[in-house]
Amino acid sequence: MRNTKILVGLTAAGLLIAGCGSSDTEDAAGGASQKALPVAVDGPRPGVVPQRETGEKLKVTPAPAMDAPFVKKVEHSLRERVLRSARVPGTTAAKCPDGVDQNAGAVSTCIATYQGVDVPYEVKISDSAKKGSALIFFEATPKKGLLVGEAVYDSFNEQFGSESGRTDASKLACDKLPAAKSVAMDTDTGFTCQYWTKFADRGEPGYVTLRIKMGKQGYGLGFDPVPTK
Repeated sequence: MRNTKILVGLTAAGLLIAGCGSSDTEDAAGGASQKALPVAVDGPRPGVVPQRETGEKLKVTPAPAMDAPFVKKVEHSLRERVLRSARVPGTTAAKCPDGVDQNAGAVSTCIATYQGVDVPYEVKISDSAKKGSALIFFEATPKKGLLVGEAVYDSFNEQFGSESGRTDASKLACDKLPAAKSVAMDTDTGFTCQYWTKFADRGEPGYVTLRIKMGKQGYGLGFDPVPTK
């Protein structure tokens, strides 16, 4: 679930008037009116499954029987897909309201649900599929992204925390994010994270604020810098 854009940006930092004192909040923000975001990110999130382990640890059981209807197999596959995209154990469901057209190249609409949040999928049957065959291949493409707060915190720590190897970032924090929310793909989610650096604005210390962006394919978070004013 990677494919994440890692960008280092600059944020505006206000100037302190010489001879005047500053509050603790101002000092922590490099003299700006910035405040630390409410959720401190001080390490990996314990409930988040590493991407490389989702296939093994995030399975939906029981799997459909070999002779189960094709639509049931598709729905089970979608439940596993949405769970693995979430990277956090949770309740799943899936439904293809009009069934799944098994003709070669046919496209059907299904909905997978994670923790009560719906994520629509487009299910396309392989162009070489033969109706009635025991083995039919299909592609499932999400039409919205799934934003899971704990997974975002974990990804932010992975890219900017102490385990990342970076030496210029500390005091990581984010907005309070929803447990789960469907969002448009390739767009700003409206949430932000931040880290403290000595080089925030023209070499002065302060916070760098980054917008959380959903990837083009419904996964792969981007942390884009908020432009300096």
